[in-house]
Amino acid sequence: METVAFFPGSFDPFTAGHLNILKRALTMFDEVVVAVGINQDKRGFYSSEQRVAIIREATRGMKGVRVMHYDGLTVDSCRALGIRHIVRGVRNMLDFETERSIADANRLLAPEIETIIIPTAQEFAHISSSAVRDIIRHHGDTSLFMPKGVELPEADA
Repeated sequence: METVAFFPGSFDPFTAGHLNILKRALTMFDEVVVAVGINQDKRGFYSSEQRVAIIREATRGMKGVRVMHYDGLTVDSCRALGIRHIVRGVRNMLDFETERSIADANRLLAPEIETIIIPTAQEFAHISSSAVRDIIRHHGDTSLFMPKGVELPEADA
């Protein structure tokens, strides 16, 4: 039986740290669906289409990766796709506490869906999408923070 995980996030943009979590999740699951969440209350730095394109570029040639965007509750998307595992990455204890709270809420909403929390490798722990966006705003070099070969498009914001 094929095991599939749902890896949700805003991925604004998808960084080398996200790629690290994805690669490690692929050692546990046959397929990982990288799902770009849409928050109607926020205007992202990149559009959801741009984010999906960045992720597809970063994962080109990787077996077992599907990229999509979604709207609504993560557990509802998991149920609709028949997925029983959510993968989340954490960089530090603050991230862990936030992710644990979200996992607890998801468990109440959908007890059949389990969240797997993966700590990022130490060399990526300093990378955040917020930091990358700040570097972009100030016309800095993002190459140390992005998956190799990924060229960031002009932001919509």
